[in-house]
Amino acid sequence: MKKLPNPPIAKKIPQKLEAHEDVRIDNYFWLNNRNDQNVLDYLYAENDYTKSVLAHTEPLQKELFKEMKARIKEDDSSVPYKLNGYWYITKFEKGKDYPIYTRKKESLDAPEELLFDCNEMAKGFNYFKLGGISISPDNTLAAFSTDTVSRRQYTIQIKNLITGEIYPEEIKNATGGITWANDNKTLFYSRKDEVTLRAFKIFKHKLHTSVEEDKEVFHEEDETFNTFIYKTKSRKYLIIGSSSTLTTEYRILHADNPDGEFKIFQKRQRELDYAIAHYKDNFFIISNKDNAVNFKLQKTNENQTEKEYWEDVLPHREDVLLEDIEIFKDYLVVSERQNGLNKIRIINWNGTEDYYLPFDSETYTAYTGNNPDFNSDVLRYSFNSLTTPSSVIDYNFKTKTKEVKKEQEVLDKNFDKENYTSKRIWATARDGVKIPISLVHKKGLKLDGTNPLLQYAYGSYGSTIDPYFSTIRLSLLDRGFIFAIAHIRGGEYLGRDWYEKGKLKHKKNTFYDFIDCSKFLIEENYTSKEHLYASGGSAGGLLMGVIANLNPELYKGIIAAVPFVDVVTTMLDDTIPLTTGEYDEWGNPNDKEYYDYMLSYSPYDNVVAQNYPNILVTTGLHDSQVQYWEPAKWVAKLRELKTDTNKLLLHIDMESGHGGASGRFESLKEVALEYAFLLDLEGIKL
Repeated sequence: MKKLPNPPIAKKIPQKLEAHEDVRIDNYFWLNNRNDQNVLDYLYAENDYTKSVLAHTEPLQKELFKEMKARIKEDDSSVPYKLNGYWYITKFEKGKDYPIYTRKKESLDAPEELLFDCNEMAKGFNYFKLGGISISPDNTLAAFSTDTVSRRQYTIQIKNLITGEIYPEEIKNATGGITWANDNKTLFYSRKDEVTLRAFKIFKHKLHTSVEEDKEVFHEEDETFNTFIYKTKSRKYLIIGSSSTLTTEYRILHADNPDGEFKIFQKRQRELDYAIAHYKDNFFIISNKDNAVNFKLQKTNENQTEKEYWEDVLPHREDVLLEDIEIFKDYLVVSERQNGLNKIRIINWNGTEDYYLPFDSETYTAYTGNNPDFNSDVLRYSFNSLTTPSSVIDYNFKTKTKEVKKEQEVLDKNFDKENYTSKRIWATARDGVKIPISLVHKKGLKLDGTNPLLQYAYGSYGSTIDPYFSTIRLSLLDRGFIFAIAHIRGGEYLGRDWYEKGKLKHKKNTFYDFIDCSKFLIEENYTSKEHLYASGGSAGGLLMGVIANLNPELYKGIIAAVPFVDVVTTMLDDTIPLTTGEYDEWGNPNDKEYYDYMLSYSPYDNVVAQNYPNILVTTGLHDSQVQYWEPAKWVAKLRELKTDTNKLLLHIDMESGHGGASGRFESLKEVALEYAFLLDLEGIKL
């Protein structure tokens, strides 16, 4: 076997960190400075080391990239949707990385108008993202936002769609969302704090005036809240929202009166979480009022918005999570989740119809799509499963018929969805709770414990990872891998309580669930310790760090993407983006009880001298969500203390942030690297 090159060893500069009379020594705190050349030199050395260790897999990486790219229809376009007299289309052209946005007036046979060609706009930038596009009510102007650094700090500009001129005013450091008032000359946007990147102010901009004259209309002073603005689907109201993990508050203003004063809809109350939509002279409210843990639907007259006036429309149900609603002139569409499965419920306003769209599988994802036309008789929704490519479907309320507008093409002559099988199984966690797992593999696979299996999970913020189809994943499945999604506590797969039991002082349930799912998959002969791999990103990267510390012997390899691993230090630093808004998720370590609990699982703080699995860690220098130094410090400490000779690799994209590379094909190179890492460990060659 070829001898591996020596890894870079980070120098140790002890930094004393003290809280609650507890002293921690952080030898790698110095990596927290992206402007220090010594830091950059170390990061480049880590990249060089990773490249050297994986050099023999480069032909495999190229082959993986080639086959993943080949499955994608390069000259592709979205299903058009109609808004305010125009059909809007997003398309990709062969060989190009970025989308092109166009529209056609009234008819799909009309001449195509180019709105934005992101391929042209991206020239000269290593990273490019078009954030939001907002068309003025008279269809003549487009406000749009761009990010060329990958820190989600957008610049807003305005384009005249008649002349093609881009106006000189530039609004910096915005969130990227823009909302027009109905006068075609006033737009609203949210601005970020320069240091923490918290969206904390709403501003109003008048067309053809200096940005310096923009008026602040709302300042969210609570550091645990973010603020945003949008317009109701009815186009009658502008809505300012403020949200934290547990609490929301809204302010409303007639969109015809942009210079008026916003009125509080229902003032914030700790743990009152609600969302609003407008229809005729009522507001519909999804809320957890009166301990409705899984939420209920209520309504109130637009002139009496306080919660004492809210009346139940759909009551709370213990076994059904109410996720969202979509309002049409004749129908209400309700997105629900029962026993982990998506359900789309259709109710007409006169009360004569109430039914669900039928879905057959237990490993599928169904969700309402883009439905901006209030007067439409058609619901657009999407469906896919672990074995079925994604479809965009139009369902006609009146005729009760559906039309598949588009099914994702898999450009692989060998692909046949009948060649794969998926199912949902249930593991028993150590506290007796049943944990669902969705998995997929090629048909005919013998379950004898020798199969490589990639187990994935996220498990935080109530974010649910539904079973979804992936053309990219075929590169693993076709090489004999089983892919499993563990629906662990911390998400909302089994309702809001599933989330509550995986946060704050219940956070360890998230980690234990994942480990117990791993043990179950081994016991049931889906795989073995010699062939089990784990993957997770961001908060899922925290999960990877914890399982590596707790049960390293269970896994042959781990991929941790942009991992949140230095939990205590980050949560004690309220200048870091997102920290203050996270207290309701993780706890506030300024409180000793939470400090001690977080310290007991924080991956960086719990690295010990033991054997660890093979680990690949990925991050981006400009990440605004999880700062690059967390994974960099973690790798440095692991390398110092681990007692094995397994691979420990850090791959840092010096140009990107939390979401990785911006081009649709560039991002495939990152996946190819990860897959090559796994396949190489399995001994699977080209």
